[in-house]
Amino acid sequence: MDYFDSISEKDSVPEALNAEYLYLPGMEPDDIPSHFMEDSIQLRWQDELGNNVTTLEELQEYVDLTAEEKEKIQEVIDIHPMSISRYYLSLIDPKDPNDPIRKMAVPSVNELDVSGFYDTSGEKDNTKLPGLQHKYKNTVLLLSANVCSMYCRHCFRKRMVGLTNDEVMGRFDEAYEYIGAHPEVNNVLISGGDSLILPTRVIGHLLEKLTRLPHLDYIRFGTRMVLAYPDRILKDDELLEVFQAYSKKDRRIYLSTQFNHPNEITEQSTEAVNRIIESGVIVNNQTVLLKGVNDTPEILADLQRNLVRIGVNPYYVFQCRPVKRVKSHFQVPLAEGCRIVDEARGMLDGLSKRFRYAMSHERGKIEILGIMGDEMFFKHQQAKDPEDASRFFKRKLDESAGWLDELQEC
Repeated sequence: MDYFDSISEKDSVPEALNAEYLYLPGMEPDDIPSHFMEDSIQLRWQDELGNNVTTLEELQEYVDLTAEEKEKIQEVIDIHPMSISRYYLSLIDPKDPNDPIRKMAVPSVNELDVSGFYDTSGEKDNTKLPGLQHKYKNTVLLLSANVCSMYCRHCFRKRMVGLTNDEVMGRFDEAYEYIGAHPEVNNVLISGGDSLILPTRVIGHLLEKLTRLPHLDYIRFGTRMVLAYPDRILKDDELLEVFQAYSKKDRRIYLSTQFNHPNEITEQSTEAVNRIIESGVIVNNQTVLLKGVNDTPEILADLQRNLVRIGVNPYYVFQCRPVKRVKSHFQVPLAEGCRIVDEARGMLDGLSKRFRYAMSHERGKIEILGIMGDEMFFKHQQAKDPEDASRFFKRKLDESAGWLDELQEC
């Protein structure tokens, strides 16, 4: 059974989920049964996503572009699609070509640089079933969608987002059986694309099934909708009811989001965070260190401090991965990143500097500890190979290196 079809099961599902519900972006109106269209309020947040800016002509209404940019950006869009919510566009200063929000959302001529590679953390090798990855002993990753409310230009899954659903989970029953057969798995991360692009009934069904497994301690959702399209939360009370129904005092739901700049912390995103917290969900943040966006100690510190202020836990600051069409214009050298993070931490209190500066490498999550003399120091926080667990190691300092593989062994 396809997992979208399987949502017809209603046993143990909260009452809020029994309403006929939504369609996914990409479905044509004729594909939607007429009884799904009876309540326009239920469709409103997805209707708004249908109005995302996806063409160069639409983009020019919001930002100023040079003639060269127009030509090159179209070439980029033809390779990696553009999709930006009207809300996120409203955060951009149209006159500033270096606006940090613009850099994350608007295609750049720099994306024509193909240095790097698409699968930077070995996701293909860790795929056990279509849409299911099992890299770390305790964690299963489910790729639930290949679309988002906004296509980040620094996306590390650029190879699939907005392009192909070949890597997306198609049969949830098989994924459920796999997780059930692996009692060592204590958590599931539902990601994508953006996991909250799924209809609320689908989200509810996934939670209803997964919470039956006693060996799961918690379930996580990966999303940027909180900041890129907060109306997903603000205009769907049923989503919050679903979260409240399944996030219990003895087994919580977590939401992992990605605020990268203080300008993303707005009245709307703050209210979205507040409603999620009120529903019993714990919100963690994974910032990506991005050149031209947050690569100063002041901006990085300001971001973490204000996240704590609104109830979001700083979790990771990730080194930007060497993704093709991303690496050349977003990746900060490791040595420079170390200095930025160290100086930012010096500006922060205990709660605000709890994050780890790390890279998601094919060998695991590797914390970037710092520099001493002409050496850089690292530690495995999570490891694909159990023998690497908690392993401390060092490499020769190279001021230009942006990834572990570019550093020489000592």
